[in-house]
Amino acid sequence: MSNQLDFFPRYFTAKAIALYFILLVVLFMLFYNHSLPIFMVIIGVVEAAGFFYLSNLLTKRWSSISEKKFPKKLFALSLFIRVGWVIFSYIYYTIITGQPFEFDAGDTFFYNWNADRIHDGSIGIGYIRDQMGLDDCGYIYYLALIKTIIPGDIIITRLLKALLSAYTCILVYRIGQRNFGDKTARIAGIFCMLMPYLVYYCGLHAKETEMVFLVVLFIDRADFMFRSEKFNLATVGIPLLLAGVLFTFRTVLGMTALFSLLTVLLFPTRNPIKAWKRIFAGFWVVLIITYFISGRIASEITEVWQKKDENQSLSIQNKARINKFSDYASAAVFAPGILVIPLPTMVHVEGQENIEIINGGYYVKNILAFFIMLAFLRILKEKRIRDFTLLGSFTIGYLIIIAFSAFAQSGRFQMPVLPFLMLFGAFGVSKIKKSTTKYYFIYLIIIFVVIIAWNWFKLAGRDLI
Repeated sequence: MSNQLDFFPRYFTAKAIALYFILLVVLFMLFYNHSLPIFMVIIGVVEAAGFFYLSNLLTKRWSSISEKKFPKKLFALSLFIRVGWVIFSYIYYTIITGQPFEFDAGDTFFYNWNADRIHDGSIGIGYIRDQMGLDDCGYIYYLALIKTIIPGDIIITRLLKALLSAYTCILVYRIGQRNFGDKTARIAGIFCMLMPYLVYYCGLHAKETEMVFLVVLFIDRADFMFRSEKFNLATVGIPLLLAGVLFTFRTVLGMTALFSLLTVLLFPTRNPIKAWKRIFAGFWVVLIITYFISGRIASEITEVWQKKDENQSLSIQNKARINKFSDYASAAVFAPGILVIPLPTMVHVEGQENIEIINGGYYVKNILAFFIMLAFLRILKEKRIRDFTLLGSFTIGYLIIIAFSAFAQSGRFQMPVLPFLMLFGAFGVSKIKKSTTKYYFIYLIIIFVVIIAWNWFKLAGRDLI
């Protein structure tokens, strides 16, 4: 472990920042009439340049502080950043859209409206489950509960999102310590603290922040369960309960959670799980799965799987009504690049303000994908696949499902595994060698060309150029 880096080198962060500014200039020159509004440019610069500058600065400065102080500093700064964004975005959206919701706030407004109806007694909780299905009702119940416990403006809920998201960074650090060691865990915690996606959704009324928290908490408790000497009903019950809750937020998350548990039981790590533990845990996992497949959840799982190709086809057809090149999109195109996409929209297209405002966050993921791929290559080379059975099976399993769905290009639908991608990315950073610089430079050239082509595609497909 002594040859591992404990910081994100300036060589890599500086070039990532430089490339982002080059992209802004080149795209402005190529598509002047469709350039990003100045506010979107500023936000994008804060997201991209802020992430890479601070990740270099903080991974260096915080590498030497004690293990006791690091989580406190990580939580405090994470919370400060998120609360600041919550307050700013609340004011900004109220001024620009006339209400404290993002542009074209279909889902988020709908969630809040239904939660209000439950809170005032207009509808019952059974109505939501019956009308919307299981995989959306959990978040609405949560919103209604918050409105009951803490009445007031919706900013209260978003401040709670900031709190959950900040604590998610601590959970990522904790998972990282157990799986990768303290050096990598610190880098991953800082990545999650600064990741624009995770900050951005704290200012929306979408379910992503709570969903990410539940996913990370599930992995933390499942990881603890398989490592714990105290293996009892409570230890097993908590991750299984969390897996069940995930079904009420997104069906495929519940499926992936149970899949990851079974994967660890079938293919334990190098520190083998004692036979009685495997039998005990396996019994409860099988019992839970049996319960799930015997009821409504089974039909929803079947429906998700059967409609994956149909949903992607319909999504492509709908997009084709707007973008004539969308007919060429397919799972064969999306799947190979699932670690890299979505690509940033760095030109202005009417009606796409929500993805324009997070363009810097998408760019950050594009760059970190290099280090994530480097991590996977190192794990394969070092024959350490079984050291990361839980993390790997959940992350890769979920990404495969998304890659072959209608939502392959959606950053929102990739968010549940984003913290784990940050963990692998941090591991990739810790394994940087001198030779890595050559491949990184080539990767940046490829990303430059791909992002330019993507933004041309956005405009040309709509006959805007």
